[in-house]
Amino acid sequence: MGFATLVLSIAVVWALAYWGAGTGVWVAALAALLAVTTIGTELSGWVVIPLWAVAAAAVLLLGVPAIRRRYITAPLFHQFRKVMPPMSSTEQEALEAGSVWWDAELFTGKPDWQRLLNMPKPHLSAEEQAFIDNETEVLCSLLDDWRITHEDRDLPPEAWRYIREKGFFGLIIPEEFGGKGFSALAHSEVVMKIASRSVTAAVTVMVPNSLGPGKLLLHYGTREQKQHYLPRLAQGDDIPCFALTGPDAGSDAGAIPDRGEVCYGDWQGKRELGVRLNWEKRYITLGPVCTLLGLAFKLYDPDHLLGEQTELGVTLALIPRDTPGVQIGERHIPLDIPFQNGPNEGHDVFIPMSQLIGGSEYIGQGWRMLVECLAEGRGISLPALSVGAGKTVSRFTGAYAAIRRQFNMPIGRFEGIQEPLARIAALTYQMDAARTLTLGALDIGEKPSVISAIVKYHLTEKYRRCINDAMDIQGGSGICLGPSNLLGRAYQAIPIAITVEGANILTRSMIIFGQGAVRCHPWVLKEFQAVQNPDRKRGLADFDHAIFGHVGFVLGNVARSLFLGLTRGRFTRSPVQGPTRRYFQQLNWMSAAFALSADVAMMTLGGALKRKERLSARLGDVLSELYLTSSVLKRFEDQGRPEEDLPLVQWACENSLYHMQESLRLLFRNLPFRPLAWLLRLVVFPTGSPYTEPSDLVDRDAAQLVMTPGAARDRLTQGIYIGHEHHSRQADYERAFAHAARVEPIEKTLRDAKRAGLLRSKHAADRINEAIEQGIITQEDADALIEMQALRRDVIMVDSFADYGKQYARQPKGSKKPAIYAV
Repeated sequence: MGFATLVLSIAVVWALAYWGAGTGVWVAALAALLAVTTIGTELSGWVVIPLWAVAAAAVLLLGVPAIRRRYITAPLFHQFRKVMPPMSSTEQEALEAGSVWWDAELFTGKPDWQRLLNMPKPHLSAEEQAFIDNETEVLCSLLDDWRITHEDRDLPPEAWRYIREKGFFGLIIPEEFGGKGFSALAHSEVVMKIASRSVTAAVTVMVPNSLGPGKLLLHYGTREQKQHYLPRLAQGDDIPCFALTGPDAGSDAGAIPDRGEVCYGDWQGKRELGVRLNWEKRYITLGPVCTLLGLAFKLYDPDHLLGEQTELGVTLALIPRDTPGVQIGERHIPLDIPFQNGPNEGHDVFIPMSQLIGGSEYIGQGWRMLVECLAEGRGISLPALSVGAGKTVSRFTGAYAAIRRQFNMPIGRFEGIQEPLARIAALTYQMDAARTLTLGALDIGEKPSVISAIVKYHLTEKYRRCINDAMDIQGGSGICLGPSNLLGRAYQAIPIAITVEGANILTRSMIIFGQGAVRCHPWVLKEFQAVQNPDRKRGLADFDHAIFGHVGFVLGNVARSLFLGLTRGRFTRSPVQGPTRRYFQQLNWMSAAFALSADVAMMTLGGALKRKERLSARLGDVLSELYLTSSVLKRFEDQGRPEEDLPLVQWACENSLYHMQESLRLLFRNLPFRPLAWLLRLVVFPTGSPYTEPSDLVDRDAAQLVMTPGAARDRLTQGIYIGHEHHSRQADYERAFAHAARVEPIEKTLRDAKRAGLLRSKHAADRINEAIEQGIITQEDADALIEMQALRRDVIMVDSFADYGKQYARQPKGSKKPAIYAV
């Protein structure tokens, strides 16, 4: 009886926790268990009576809200108020910006996969597709990236003119104001295609459509501001920039030193109430050529012309370039990627209140406005640029691996090449899946700030990995700059993508989990809001609901993590059957493990977790990989489960699961409270750590996909600029790649004949002639082989320059003119 009762008790407790029972159910179930263990037993009264007394006390304390709040919740409420870390206004505004979406589902420990799979697949309208196929294609054909980066250090005049005339600066501006009114997906597709041709042009197009005056005006502008400025921006009559970063305010943009004071001044011949501004900014993209400058500054009202408050907070303004006191600086050189970028300053610049974005109503709300717009724009521009780079190297480095031969075979057949090539292909698949899933959320009205931080960080980091791997594969053809090099400028541009729109170190260590822990957790934000509620009675009631909900949430994830760890995710629901079923089950396990680990870290470290940036980063890594893997599985379903894509799906899922496991292990190893860390590891991984990196066979299959013509390769690289003109470098690769596939059977015939001793010639041309003479191949076959040799040579040749380094020497001291080398 005793053993059976113990088993029953454990089973009931586990079931209650696993299924997330409410407080009342817990109280009733525990009382019933106590009755079962005492009634009908031989326990004496002096044992039973205290047990029932304890049970009665538990029922009263937990089951009666008034008693619970007085004796349990109230002391916890007061303690929370004492220990809760202070939250700055910028942190508060960042937390309130945007929305939560699938990231919140991943925080539950039991994601609703059907909700994700039911989300409609994003698609382009006929007008959007036509713009990409025509105007964007034409723009790409106008771009000679070598000329842009090496000779002119700028886009050609015809490209600037085309960009303005065809509305590339107005992609996000509604048609009523003369813009395109495109979806987030179309905006991303345009930037991605241009980026595959020229990073300089892509940055030029993406900035006015991302964080800048246009987007800010759309969301917050007054009616008059919209009617005046949006048509000018859409038609390219105004070129915008946005000045946020300065010498003393980079990642800590809330510490902006730039100052504006409310005062009276002259504006267009009239005396008006306005703001006198002084600022110093740098790194401002399009700053050197802008005609309309957006500015972030801190506004003060020392004479109290607007009210009693002196410090009014971060505010945003629109300043025409020709306003007196505005100084546009000379250009920066961002790693020889010559998009227009430079500093600007303002000295005693006066503007009327009507030039504040949103007018007087939005004074002091500038930081929230910026963060909300960044939550949207950060999920579009840099992810598009990153995916463009990944697709480019997947297509052309994959082609190079099939074309380039060493030791008498394509280099892509060597396992040392297959490893990085598989990584390029699978990471590109994952990047594109995350990009399109995020765009789908944006297009249904979500503004997922945490997810936009995830895709900005991880897609730019994967861009870095893909380009580095491509460089390793292509070797000399990657490092020798020139018109023939498709990699060099994309390689140089990597740190730019890593740095802007939230530096990656900051994004990983502070933003992803720092915001996600509060915004996406089902209870933490509610606890914070309850504790901060000035109405103590209402705050206590809300806190009571939140804290006991949180307790049940933790118990549920303990039960789920242990069960899923023991079974390695089996016996949980999967929304699909087939080859991806196990991945859904394993993500259920990792989601529960993440939710539990996040709670343990927050409960044991409290506010100190903000300072434990590496612990926060590891939790953010798990959340990120959960999202990335979700996007891969969603993409596979949306595309109809094409069997050819399975190696990419398998590689991406296995790689992400492995990184989740290792991030959790490092978290457990570094949690300060060691006994709890050991216990947490036992609960999450009770049978050990099961995940490994993708196998060699998976690498081989994924690499083969980008070295073989077919639908899978085309799907993976869809949307980039291929180039069909005769002298396009991309077209050279395409022709050589297609021909390599045609002659592969002929080359195999020659290899087999040589191994059989039928061919003795060592030189390729002699061997072809010998094979013709012996009837091993036909003359037509020989012609195809000779053509392949010429195409292969075109692809592997690199540029050389007769005048490089010979025209100018280092300028001698005191000389005003460059010295000429004697040649």
